[in-house]
Order: sequence, then C-alpha cells, then structure tokens
Amino acid sequence: MVDLYNFLSSWQLFPEKGTYEFGQRPKSGNYKMQWRAEHSSLFIAMNWVTLEDQAFTAEYSVPGDGLFHTLEDNPMANRLKLSILNSLTFEVLFLQDEKEHLCIRHEIMPSGLLKVTQSNYQHPDKVLTNAEIYHKQFSVLPYASSAAGAVVKQNEEGIIRHKALSAMEEQTNMQLEQIRKQIELLALQAKEIVTRKELSMLIYEAKLNFAPVIGQSYYLYESKEEGHLLSMIAPNEWGRKPMPFKRFVSTVKLLADHTWVEVKQQADYSSNLMPTGQ
Repeated sequence: MVDLYNFLSSWQLFPEKGTYEFGQRPKSGNYKMQWRAEHSSLFIAMNWVTLEDQAFTAEYSVPGDGLFHTLEDNPMANRLKLSILNSLTFEVLFLQDEKEHLCIRHEIMPSGLLKVTQSNYQHPDKVLTNAEIYHKQFSVLPYASSAAGAVVKQNEEGIIRHKALSAMEEQTNMQLEQIRKQIELLALQAKEIVTRKELSMLIYEAKLNFAPVIGQSYYLYESKEEGHLLSMIAPNEWGRKPMPFKRFVSTVKLLADHTWVEVKQQADYSSNLMPTGQ
C-alpha cells in the first residue's frame, strides 16, 4: 500500500473553520478515505449539507501509481492523478481536456487535523481556493453516507467529543499564539541588548576626556585621525566654527548597567555634519 495510512479514516468537517471562494458553503460534512487493495487505489467519498439544507455526495477512486488515469462519467474532469508528497501530504489533480481543472491537496496538520485545500483553475483571472478543516470522527455523521444507507443520528458521545475537540483546539491555538508573541518579544529584547553591547564597546574604545554620568546624554563623533570620541558638545553647539571632527555618529546616553543606548533626537544637525577641510 502506498504511504497513505495517516489519511485512511472518516473525517468530520469543522464548518466554522473553513474558507470558501467558490461553490456553496457547507454547514456539515464528512470525508471518507479508504485504500482498496484489490485495485491498488484510494477511494474517496464526500458527503456535505449546505446552509440551505441541500445534501450532496461525491466519490471517486484514483490509483496510487502516480500516473494519470481516465475518470469515467464525471462532468468535472476526464483524467486524474494521485501525487504523494510525503506521509502527511498528498494531492489529487483533475484534468479536463488536458487542462488543469482542480487540484485537491490533503494535509495532516501538526494538531492531527486534516486540511483539504481545493484550488479551482477555471476562473479566467485567478485561482479560486476553498480550505476545509476536518477531525477524525466516526459517530457524528448527520446523514446517510449513501442513497441506500440508514439514517445516522448524532449521539451524545459524539456531540461531547466534538465540543471537546473544538475547545481543545481553541485553547491550544491560543496558548501557541501566546508563546509565539513571547518568543517574538524575547527576540526583540535580545536584538536590543546586542545593539547596546555593540554601541557600548565602540564608546569604551573611543577617546574620553571626562567621567560620564548615568542618565546623561552625550555626543559620539568620528575623528579624522583618532577613531571615535565622546563629547558633551552637540553638533549644533559649535557656533560659527566648523565641527572639528570627520562626522557626527549619534547621540548616546549612559544607562545604570553601564551600557550605552542611542538617543533619537528631533534636532536637525545636518548643517554641522560636513567634515572640515572639504
């Protein structure tokens, strides 16, 4: 058997989690996948009920050899092919008159849910996409799976399980989102510390003729011959005399932990940034 073990089950639709760009939006649905060894093919059956309470069914088989095969009596397409990308992802491509008509991608998500993405290529300007989320469920099918099948009613156990799965996914997704935001904040804080460290190393290697005071702002210059220099005079305070340095680097402030941070200034120092002797 081809590597489709993770998909072989009956899956129940989460209608509220789907996004739809074509067709009718369902309010419930079931997706069933079986491997038929006698034909070496994957059998897929879909049942769904629209918001207008219209019931639909669709089913097809596709061999697992990765080749195109003829699809009989189907107005949607006349050829199809199964492509297995890995143990968690496979696609079924439908052709109509040798043109791509529809691609259905099946993917097992890290949460264990099934994501089915349908890409419709019939629109002249863009690809229309429907994305549906399913969970494994065997007891909540709200309608018969075939025209001759018995009515299957929801039972209490299935309803409880469905609600529990919905609550579990909502809670775990919320927790993962909180962790993601915390990671992003820690990454930003780490970047700020690295920036402060690099600036501090530059200043402590610069020429310094006074003892800086914590919390005070100073001005970092690049001199013509002696590297960097820290000064108490701002670029706009040199008066009529040209600034005696190659260029102004930034305004900096000494923090309590003896690291330095750049201070964003609103003042325009551009008139004094030209090096002397130019």
